[in-house]
Amino acid sequence: MKIKAVLFIGLLCALIFTDAIIVYSKQRVGKPAVEFRSKEEIIYHIFERSFYDSNGDMHGDLNGIRQKLDYLQKLGVTAILLTPLYESVFYHNYFASDFKKIDPKYGTMHDYLALIKELHRRGMKFYMDMETQYVTEDHIWWKDGVNNLNSSYSNYILYEDKVHTTPSSIIFNLRGLLGYDSVYRKITTVNLHSPQVLEYNYKLFKFWVDPNNDGNFDDGVDGFRLDHMMNNLDGKLPGLFGVFWNPLLSRLRQVNPKLSIVAEQAQWGSFGIDYLKDGGVDRVFAFRLAFAIRSFKKDQLIAAADSTFLATPPKKQQVVFIENHDTPRFSYGVKSNADKLKIGAALNLLLGGVPSIYYGQELGMSGTNAALGNTDANDIPNRSAFEWYKSDKGKGMAYWYKIKGPWKDKFNNDVPIDGISLEEEQNQPNSLWNFYRKMISIRKANPVISEGTYKTLQNDQDQVFTFMRYQGNKRLMVAINLSDQPIEDAITLDRKGGIPKVLYGVSQPRLIANLIAIHLPAYGIEVWEM
Repeated sequence: MKIKAVLFIGLLCALIFTDAIIVYSKQRVGKPAVEFRSKEEIIYHIFERSFYDSNGDMHGDLNGIRQKLDYLQKLGVTAILLTPLYESVFYHNYFASDFKKIDPKYGTMHDYLALIKELHRRGMKFYMDMETQYVTEDHIWWKDGVNNLNSSYSNYILYEDKVHTTPSSIIFNLRGLLGYDSVYRKITTVNLHSPQVLEYNYKLFKFWVDPNNDGNFDDGVDGFRLDHMMNNLDGKLPGLFGVFWNPLLSRLRQVNPKLSIVAEQAQWGSFGIDYLKDGGVDRVFAFRLAFAIRSFKKDQLIAAADSTFLATPPKKQQVVFIENHDTPRFSYGVKSNADKLKIGAALNLLLGGVPSIYYGQELGMSGTNAALGNTDANDIPNRSAFEWYKSDKGKGMAYWYKIKGPWKDKFNNDVPIDGISLEEEQNQPNSLWNFYRKMISIRKANPVISEGTYKTLQNDQDQVFTFMRYQGNKRLMVAINLSDQPIEDAITLDRKGGIPKVLYGVSQPRLIANLIAIHLPAYGIEVWEM
């Protein structure tokens, strides 16, 4: 959620710096053209306004994403997650003015359906980000409901008085937000206790699941991301798991039982287990694991990985990530250190769960929150234009934030010929981009990463993190040197291990009794199967 990064940047910075998809197609009349093994997805999280501009207005759009699906498949991802598409005065499209309209800067319903159908034709999935807990003063619920007790929308939003003259504040008691372009809008909280609001949400979500209501989901979403999901919304609406979320999600699964729902738990410090057990969702974001990866500390990695994976209920999943649209870029945290960037990639993709890659992460794009006061402009450096070209100029560059607004000249993350662009990296064998492709290919070839059981492996070094995923006789093992010094290491194994086969790395492991002995170079990454 956008406000979290604005108001919690100090806390977040303190935290952050201190699974192969097998796709197979079956053509069946009246059914989707593609079926999936969901545990093996690799999600690509796109802030669409900044990805690729197809019509020259400097705003990334739906047709731009569709034109770049070849790129995404070449990288190896199998699903995309977009930030909200609905109409809003704010550039991030949270805080809606109309949930039923696609922002015209992104395109039309025709463009949207063309993207969804092309994704499904290619065997890819589509996830839609939804936040229906807040609306702006432009929304019909506000415009018709405020000062009007006879409004048909009188109980759709929360009020602080019985005569409905004062809409409730939102998170952190805010009553509005200043946009990056100096446009201010009042915002209020939606009454999720209202049966009418529940019915509205069901019809809204159901439309995106099956737009033409024909029971064929080739034109519908494969699931949703629920932004800022809470059981007690900002302390104002208790018991929402029971009265809103479970009834909504249960009815949607009656429409399409294969929907996958991921919650962005509002409390980033939690493991989200209550959401998985009681909230009706299938997945949560592994925030604590993300913070541990950013720490580069072995004890934090062990504690977060053990608790995250072992506490996750059967048939539920953790979405593993290292950055998203609400956090500073991973590259910023490691000062663009190439070795640390590769360690982040390896952990993102090999630890398990369902991996999510934030657009530009695969290039090492950098950025952190600006300090511009109480405005959503602070997050723009983490949501800047995807760098397609070494010159950072050319067709499709989505520099919407440089068009207008008092800070338009302050956002200059892009530096020409700095080694951070697709054009510069795709033909460099040792580039970060090609490393992501290698890690993805290892994951695709080893379903044990997503389907197997996680186990931290013991070793005798304070700076070496070792773990494995195992299922039956299949084991995939990873050793990572978190330090800038080479290390001779030994990893405890049981005698069922067999002889390691190197999948990635420079050293040949040696089997000694029940130990594997290896030499790890500085920031070395070793991956092998047994």
